[in-house]
Amino acid sequence: MGLILKNVSKSFAGKKAVDNISFSLNEPGVYGLLGTNGAGKTTTIRMLLGILNKDAGEITWNGKTVDRKNVNFGYLPEERGVYQKTLIMDQLMYFAELKGMTKRDAEKSIKEWAKKLKVEEYLNKTAEKLSKGNQQKIQLMTALIHNPELVVLDEPFSGLDPVNTDLIKNIIIELVRNGKYVIMSAHQMATIEEFCSNILILDKGITVLQGNLKQIKDSYPANRAKVEVNQNIDNFIKECNLEIENEVDNNYILKLDNEEKAHNLLKILMQNNVVVNRFEIMKPTLNDIFVEKVGEE
Repeated sequence: MGLILKNVSKSFAGKKAVDNISFSLNEPGVYGLLGTNGAGKTTTIRMLLGILNKDAGEITWNGKTVDRKNVNFGYLPEERGVYQKTLIMDQLMYFAELKGMTKRDAEKSIKEWAKKLKVEEYLNKTAEKLSKGNQQKIQLMTALIHNPELVVLDEPFSGLDPVNTDLIKNIIIELVRNGKYVIMSAHQMATIEEFCSNILILDKGITVLQGNLKQIKDSYPANRAKVEVNQNIDNFIKECNLEIENEVDNNYILKLDNEEKAHNLLKILMQNNVVVNRFEIMKPTLNDIFVEKVGEE
């Protein structure tokens, strides 16, 4: 049955932060909750976890009204939540006990997650001695050590280098394989595209777009062509009335207002014996769609 939000609203001082939004997670996977700063994402997350009371609507988990007693959730907030002067092991044990874990089970889970996240050497250090990236991994541990059913990740890749970003991506893949329901909020649109089948975009508390990401992208006409060749083809591009968006080492990204122009370019390149290593007509990225929906007043 999963998580269902139906016509949910929340106001602060008479101003609506979330206005009549609805979505559902009916099976394990990653759901993308997107929006600019102040769009209502965090308020929505806090309501669905029972941290904030809603003003209107329904929120249920497996058919039961959501509160903090009947939802076994893990929450990674965007803000840092580790205690800087406290030993990592001590605060992880504290958070585990808050979730009802025995000392034995908590120690076992902490060791397992520390190994997965490669932070074993930091367990007996204070948080202030850790880099931002390693603090982020410790904070992720607090969200996962009690084996939650519902996991909410707000900017999970904040402060991470590419190596640790890949590490966290593998953790998210593992969560889904283990039947977890994951809600992810992130500003890295490429990451959302990589993980999320379904998305919701908020703007000023209002849903401006939601649904299956592939279907959403398929509803848009192609807007770019990627052409990789072994020589400069600027003159051919001008001949076809195409505009160069970017070019590095004869690898071109071209703006499209008509797919026929791109096909005509390919035909001309072949006629002139230009070696074409790659030719791809591209749909808008999620970043393009996001900017279109919330980038203008």
